Amino acid sequence: MKTVADYVRTIPDFPEPGIMFRDITSVLQDADGLHLAIDEMQKLCGNPDDFDVIAGTESRGFIFGMPIAYNLHKPFVLVRKKGKLPCETVSQTYDLEYGQATIEMHKDSIQPGQRVVIIDDLIATGGTIEAAIKLIEKLGGKVNKAVFLMELAGLQGREKLKGYDVESVLCYDGK
Repeated sequence: MKTVADYVRTIPDFPEPGIMFRDITSVLQDADGLHLAIDEMQKLCGNPDDFDVIAGTESRGFIFGMPIAYNLHKPFVLVRKKGKLPCETVSQTYDLEYGQATIEMHKDSIQPGQRVVIIDDLIATGGTIEAAIKLIEKLGGKVNKAVFLMELAGLQGREKLKGYDVESVLCYDGK
């Protein structure tokens, strides 16, 4: 029986020499791989009675978060890049390797006291999810868990998310 790792394509020296790029398009392009990835991530979410909302970060968090929300009959909340949401938003800026980025959520997307699971494809440095957590907490929500398809442990993203329950289907030692 195949595992999710069997569907991930590794591309050496991309985008620069020494990097082993873990490509998830090969997971998405295979119906069995996609099904397995979603099922495995959904299992990591825990008991559906323990959370109220699923939030996904742009854009691959949408790919995996939406079917999980659908399967569990939960609302799905978008965490988007600045300027992409049409209603009143709250925003959070965070540092990138070379600069900064800002993400936003609709101001009415999370109600005070709602328990949230965040979904994304990858945890690398943890900056995006740290910013998403701050947004959810600004709105009065509580982050129960952050679930990822893959983790690049060498970039120590879990360090930024200390105190939060972080789960990943696959974990790679490198960067």
